[in-house]
Amino acid sequence: MDGISAILLAAGESTRMGRLKALLPWQGLTLVEYQVQSLQEAGAAEVVLVIGHRGDEVEAPVKGKPGVKAVSNPDYRQGKATSVKAGLRHLSSSTQGILVLAVDQPRPPNILKALINAHLDGAALITTPVHRGNTGHPLIFASSLLPELMAITEEGQGLREVTHHHSKETYQIEMDSPIVTVDVNSPEDLQEAQRLFADLK
Repeated sequence: MDGISAILLAAGESTRMGRLKALLPWQGLTLVEYQVQSLQEAGAAEVVLVIGHRGDEVEAPVKGKPGVKAVSNPDYRQGKATSVKAGLRHLSSSTQGILVLAVDQPRPPNILKALINAHLDGAALITTPVHRGNTGHPLIFASSLLPELMAITEEGQGLREVTHHHSKETYQIEMDSPIVTVDVNSPEDLQEAQRLFADLK
């Protein structure tokens, strides 16, 4: 499958939010629906949704949607690295790149599309958005990094292990909006993310 494959991480327990982040209302949808739709509109060839805590509930809004594959990670309590690797195991073997995004990192399709196009057009091993010196998400990895990605551990700081090793082969794209640095971990974060999205229109 040519193009970019996306891994959407949605296995966590949403402890700080107090309710499932994947099911939060967002732009008239649930957050998981919005993220899947945004990734597909941006050109992701496939979306692998990694679920864990209350996985059936998280998957339900996108169950049966074309181009989406839900994968259960029974080890999700051991950290995000286990969810990344669970997703990697189910990617198309012919993918050109691997985009990793968490469900609590809402990103509009135009930003995702700019990152995907830049990665496909360039020669960098890793492509990442930056806003005023702060590195954001998602990260896009060349498919040649798959063996290194499969070797990440929580103890080794997960994906940072790979990004640090290839810092000189990373293409950083400056973005105007701070939305690329936002994680929705609390009700306050949710309000801030909604404000930033309103500013994008």
